[in-house]
Amino acid sequence: MALPEHSTRNVSASAAKPPLVDPSQPVARWRWAWVVGACLSLVLMAGCQQFVILGYLLGGPPSIEPDFDKETGLSMKEKDKTVAVVCFAPKEMLLEFPSIDDEIAAQLAYRLGENKITIIKPDYVRAWIDSHPKWELADEIGKEFKADYVIEIELSTFSLFEGTSTTLYRGKTEADIHVTEMDESGHGDRIYSKELDFHFPIRVPRSSTEQELLPFKREYISRLSEKIGWMFYESYNGDTIPWAN
Repeated sequence: MALPEHSTRNVSASAAKPPLVDPSQPVARWRWAWVVGACLSLVLMAGCQQFVILGYLLGGPPSIEPDFDKETGLSMKEKDKTVAVVCFAPKEMLLEFPSIDDEIAAQLAYRLGENKITIIKPDYVRAWIDSHPKWELADEIGKEFKADYVIEIELSTFSLFEGTSTTLYRGKTEADIHVTEMDESGHGDRIYSKELDFHFPIRVPRSSTEQELLPFKREYISRLSEKIGWMFYESYNGDTIPWAN
């Protein structure tokens, strides 16, 4: 099977300085007035809290370092690094949720690519797995596609309803997430492992009268992929606020 071509990124830079903002322009005046007004209001506040809020106003909320980066000192965003994603699901789970392994792997790959991590196309990985049913180790996938990292998702449980209810949606997944790092000879070492216990919505289940099952499943897998993705790219405080219900 022919190996996929990995995506490359072109980074352009300009030595020219950006044009200065002219406060005399209408839009610029409005922006300057907003910033000055915000700063003046902060001056009236007591304590160091004003500097924290000023930082939010000017630069946005602080980002959270990916757990993978923090634990390994590595980053999947490094130049020329490629990542393959594979998901395992028990046979009994596949009977209830056919192709759930492919759906999760594809959605996570999409999230990684969306956050500037170069990925092997999930269709290529699935085609290779289908033609090699006796494969066992992540090294084999990494070697085949010349990937630098292989992310493995090992599903233990997957459900879409709250407990035994048939009318309340609340997705739940328990899984183990592993990362194998490949060397130039095609040998791999597992360098990262993390347990995942995720449910959505976070606070209260959602009634089936509000949404049909298939759209909820899609939404849940999307949120699940984000949760796993945050292990490998930055996230922000407050990202899960909309996940309450």
